[in-house]
Amino acid sequence: MHQRLAAREGWITLQTMRSHDQYNTTVYGYDDRYRGIENGRRVIFLNQEDIARLGFAAGQWVDLIGESEDGVIRRADGFKIVAYDTPAGCAAAYYPETNPLIPLDHKGEQSHTPASKSVAVRLAASARLA
Repeated sequence: MHQRLAAREGWITLQTMRSHDQYNTTVYGYDDRYRGIENGRRVIFLNQEDIARLGFAAGQWVDLIGESEDGVIRRADGFKIVAYDTPAGCAAAYYPETNPLIPLDHKGEQSHTPASKSVAVRLAASARLA
């Protein structure tokens, strides 16, 4: 289902994750010592080759645009690109900042929990300034 969406040209698979000082959706700080992020959470971790392939640059601000099989366009705006050692075609960003991208019916096949580790998104240049 989702794999067909992310396989389209210009799309990537986003996983959402916690920062090191986060418990579920409670955020205790804006630094992530595990990934070298300081004073902010609106970042998207991308493979350097994907950054170039998609026509962006590390440090650039982008908006995340998601789409699911229900046809609804979902957005999370204002994320800074961070070059990171992720697999090609994959990206990562923190939640709850990315929660607007996840359809309520996007659930694991057996667990029926929200499937926030595999979300089809594309990037668009953001109007947000650094």
